[in-house]
Amino acid sequence: MEINVLSDEHFMKMAYLEAELAFEKGEVPVGAVVVSRGKIIARGHNLTEQLNDVTAHAEMQAITSAANNLGGKYLNKCTLYVTLEPCGMCAGALYWSQIGKVVFGASDEKRGFRKINPSLMHPKTEVVSGTMADECSNIMQRFFQLRRNS
Repeated sequence: MEINVLSDEHFMKMAYLEAELAFEKGEVPVGAVVVSRGKIIARGHNLTEQLNDVTAHAEMQAITSAANNLGGKYLNKCTLYVTLEPCGMCAGALYWSQIGKVVFGASDEKRGFRKINPSLMHPKTEVVSGTMADECSNIMQRFFQLRRNS
């Protein structure tokens, strides 16, 4: 079986589209997609305001959707693409899902898992940072600039 392997940037663009959906809803613009065998099996974006739920981060939405899609809780053969470095809560959920790879765009210097504890991610999880970092940072900056000005 031939698998078309697309680039990390391609899938980060798909996560970025999810971040734009969050932005349009007035949510902090973070988007995520989960990829298995070269195909997107789950999408998510922040829904904390809409659901009035502090755990409704993009990663959590995508993890739940991916597990439902696969019919199992382990995502060890999957890759999560997310526009912002996962927080400690999301890194913990990713640890328990045994995600194979995490690719994130912008670093989160205040709340990112690397600031809290770099070993929050599962030891077998490959972590790649900085994919489309400028674009991912810019959407966050635009969002908070609009909030400050309104």
